[in-house]
Amino acid sequence: MQSMRNKVIFTLLKKDLLLEFRQQYTFFGILLYIASTTFVIYLTMGQPEDHVWNGLFWVTLLFICINTVARSFLQEGKGRMLYFYTIASPVHFIFSKLIYNSLLMCLMSGLSLLLFILLLGNPLQHGILFFGISCLGGISLSLVFSFLAAIASKAQQPSAIMAILGFPLIIPQLMLLMKIANIAFSDVVQNGLFQLVWMLIGFNIMIIALAYILFPFLWKE
Repeated sequence: MQSMRNKVIFTLLKKDLLLEFRQQYTFFGILLYIASTTFVIYLTMGQPEDHVWNGLFWVTLLFICINTVARSFLQEGKGRMLYFYTIASPVHFIFSKLIYNSLLMCLMSGLSLLLFILLLGNPLQHGILFFGISCLGGISLSLVFSFLAAIASKAQQPSAIMAILGFPLIIPQLMLLMKIANIAFSDVVQNGLFQLVWMLIGFNIMIIALAYILFPFLWKE
């Protein structure tokens, strides 16, 4: 039974990967967005200070996540959703979306970090640590926006719904990520760092649990 569930999730995940491969213009469009945004920041600010560099990175990653993850549900038409309804359960479907968007945001986080280092300088004392934090942050953002996109896809004004629901969730999450990422800019370990990391992990688990509980009700609409 468990192997069957894993097979269904893997099949849906493979479907998203194949669609991304065939619609390469969307992927390269996101890459162009990352490159152009980073270049504009470079032209206007040069090589900013550490805390400014950190804040700009997470704000950039936020908008990349909006453009990357939000379309995962919005691009699914009613006919295609009806087909998925006949071949998969809502849990399989939402988990495949969460996994795919998390992997995609890990890739985008790495590319964004590379461009930031190349154009805006490298103020990081612990580059590998910051890369790990950026991947964790990308996953966190992707989970939130995947869940919001699933809700918004059932509304008549999906963009407005995502903005209204996302604002109170994203602002504290961004502040938490920026505070955790500060450790990569110095050798001084801040107090309460592990509590912040566990708070972020707990937040991610809460989003996954909410998706597991609430998405089946949306699936029936």
